[in-house]
Amino acid sequence: MDVTRRRSGILALGIAALLAAGIGLAHAARGGRGDSPYRYRFERPAPGAISTLLHAEIAFYEDRLARNPDGALDRAGLAGAYLKEARITGDLRWYLLAEQEARASLARLTVNNDGAVLTLAHVAEARHDFQEALGLARAAGPSDEAVPIIVTSNLARGDVPAASRAVRTLLAADRSLRSYALRALVEIAQGQDAAAEADYRRALGLEEPDETASSTWVRSLYGRFLYQHGRFDEARALFTEALRILPQYPLALTDLAVLDLRQGRYEAAVDHLTRVVTVTRDAPNVYDHVVLRGIAQARDLEGRHAEAARFWADAEARLRQDAASGAYGHRRELARLLLTRGRAADLPEALALMRQEVAVRADAETLDTMAWALSRAGRWEEAQQTIRRALRWGVRDARFYYRAAVIANALGDARDARANLALMRAVDPTFDARALDVSLIGL
Repeated sequence: MDVTRRRSGILALGIAALLAAGIGLAHAARGGRGDSPYRYRFERPAPGAISTLLHAEIAFYEDRLARNPDGALDRAGLAGAYLKEARITGDLRWYLLAEQEARASLARLTVNNDGAVLTLAHVAEARHDFQEALGLARAAGPSDEAVPIIVTSNLARGDVPAASRAVRTLLAADRSLRSYALRALVEIAQGQDAAAEADYRRALGLEEPDETASSTWVRSLYGRFLYQHGRFDEARALFTEALRILPQYPLALTDLAVLDLRQGRYEAAVDHLTRVVTVTRDAPNVYDHVVLRGIAQARDLEGRHAEAARFWADAEARLRQDAASGAYGHRRELARLLLTRGRAADLPEALALMRQEVAVRADAETLDTMAWALSRAGRWEEAQQTIRRALRWGVRDARFYYRAAVIANALGDARDARANLALMRAVDPTFDARALDVSLIGL
């Protein structure tokens, strides 16, 4: 198994020894901050309230269109409501409906119809067609809805300077929870971790009672940031608070499941994953593969390998279906599954998938996966060029430093390997083999 090889590689590089001195002290020093800075200050929505309001919005526009089928702006409004439903549920059918209605709206009204254009931009981004998303967002003109798409699409493309310019434009016009959270994402990509944490705190300080979904989103992002720095208690507090606000929020549930797996809470992880979505053949969902891979990982870690194999197989089938359709990306996730399985026969496909993915998405996560595939193929010089490209804007992530250390070690550069291991430990003193395994589950 590839997992076994990874673990032996970690031991050979001396990570266990590096981590042994200081994990306990780091945890003790960081565990006393409590969750008070993360508390949601407003009344939580009643169970089902957001869905009820959204369904009412959809019904409103559908009723208007039943009476006036040529109402272009009503059709754009319906497209936007469908998009909200897609983003809340992850159900791919709502994305398709949103796209259809937005295109129908633009067919009737080609000018002054930014709502329909931006819906198409969001759908393109969900499909990982970031160049198309950028073009549509720019066509809509600068606004507090268009510029965030420019920020996130440029981050996905690996163009961190362009994302930084866009977020400056956004903050100049709109100092809000969302703007500061987006700047935090840019700062993380640049290795400015202290500034990013300060911006997450600024974002939470600016939240308003009508920003429930955004407040939950920021807590999930901030929790993931703290998790990746080994600050588990604080991360759990943020995920828990996010779920207190919106109990079915997918990002918080999946990230909390990853934290549970890291800490050996396998049944809790499975419980959180199965709350994300019920996996069915009739209703494909953007989160299906995350749930299936997470449960497979939990069962593997428990030693229930036959059961895990069934979930890995289901996850692979879902990812292959999606990758073949080209509708919503996930080539990277399929490649990761193949690399985790560790079969030599899968290597050519994993490399081919990653070459396709890097052509459209060149963020550090994608480049790290590409470097992993090249390493598995024994193409160490190319792997080193790729991981250096992943790190070029300054991102500080234990996973990427680990990959750089493995590659340097294979190339016989012990000093570079030790330097990257030291950087890895500085970012996350708790980083170990399990951290690497469970980091491959999420979106």
